Amino acid sequence: MAPASTSKKRKRDDDQQKISLALSDQPKSQLGPVLVNFPAIKAPKSTSFDCYQTEKVPVNEDTHFADLPTLIAGETDVVDFFSSTESRRTSFGSRYLVAVHNKRTKTTTLREAPLHILSHQVKALKSLKPAPVSTFQRLEGRAALGDTFGTKKAKQAIRAQERNKVDVSAMEAVADHLQDIIQRNTQALPSKEEARAMADGARLVPPYNSDAETPSEIYPLHNVIPEAEWKTLSPSAIIQASTSKERTALLTYQRSKWINQHLDLVCASPSPSKTHVKILMYISIMMSFRNLTIREFKKPDVYEKLSAAPSIIIDGLMSRFTETPRGSTKPQSTSQTETLLLTHMFSLCLRVDDYATDTTLVASDLSQKLALINTLFKLMGCKINKLTVHDLKRLGLPDSAGEAKRAVLKTPLEFPKPRVKRNR
Repeated sequence: MAPASTSKKRKRDDDQQKISLALSDQPKSQLGPVLVNFPAIKAPKSTSFDCYQTEKVPVNEDTHFADLPTLIAGETDVVDFFSSTESRRTSFGSRYLVAVHNKRTKTTTLREAPLHILSHQVKALKSLKPAPVSTFQRLEGRAALGDTFGTKKAKQAIRAQERNKVDVSAMEAVADHLQDIIQRNTQALPSKEEARAMADGARLVPPYNSDAETPSEIYPLHNVIPEAEWKTLSPSAIIQASTSKERTALLTYQRSKWINQHLDLVCASPSPSKTHVKILMYISIMMSFRNLTIREFKKPDVYEKLSAAPSIIIDGLMSRFTETPRGSTKPQSTSQTETLLLTHMFSLCLRVDDYATDTTLVASDLSQKLALINTLFKLMGCKINKLTVHDLKRLGLPDSAGEAKRAVLKTPLEFPKPRVKRNR
């Protein structure tokens, strides 16, 4: 009899443990249970809470109440409770269900519920605004933290910063005096326009016209070659020469490929330009003068070796492109005078080349690096670019000439801006 009794009891216990699970048959968007978490102060059980929808969103049959943007709020006599901004973030990736068990039907009904993290605020402190924190107070707090928890290196940095701190209160008595000294000393400083004029005057380029409307007006011819020197040049013998070799023999400097090529082109024309021939003659004299004065020289030797050139031209070159040190009667060439001589020469080259000069050939004639020659052309306001199709047609050059870069002078005149040094 005992085994039968035990079997019936086990069967009765199995029947009591059977539970049915079911989802709530209420509309999904209908207001339902809400899960809340009190991370700090817990509200009394008697506190009532309300649920508010914070945004208007379209609601249909498939919209769950837990997905709606809602806010839970409640209050006591002392504290306000409300949903914090963390509520939405904590729900991402998780879903919460509330289960209600009916003992009579042995059915557990499940309903999805949102989770809200509740924050609080004391009502008596609502009207109080937080005291503003100054930069000095923030630095003091940071120094205190570093002094307490920082490494040895960080503490050394804090000590160094404190030693370098300026006591502003000690400067109040002399502030007016310092301001007066600054004003007196800055009165002698030039204005922006005066500083620009001084910078333009110090440029190692020929006298120029900043308001020029065409390239030919930027460096006027007689600002480079004085009229008295210009009148002494006679192009007749070179124009009447029948061969290139005869023309080259009449030049002061005969080893310049740039001069010889341009002279042949000019004289090949049915009516050679006397202006261009005279400019090429002057450039030839300048090249010879540079080669003779670039190192230590004696003035009589220069006149003797340039005896074929008019003496008035040699006098002008000597006065403009050499310097005589104080206490000496011996002229000498400096880096500045050499740069000035080259920029004057290049302005004449640009005029002959219709303001688009092949700098590679010029650098070869002067035995200088191409980068240095390009820098001097840029100093004059030129751009080192490849010629456009329009420029090639204007100059009568073949398309292959567009592959090489040239120094091009255009208006309006723009000098290179000084480079600003960046702090590393």
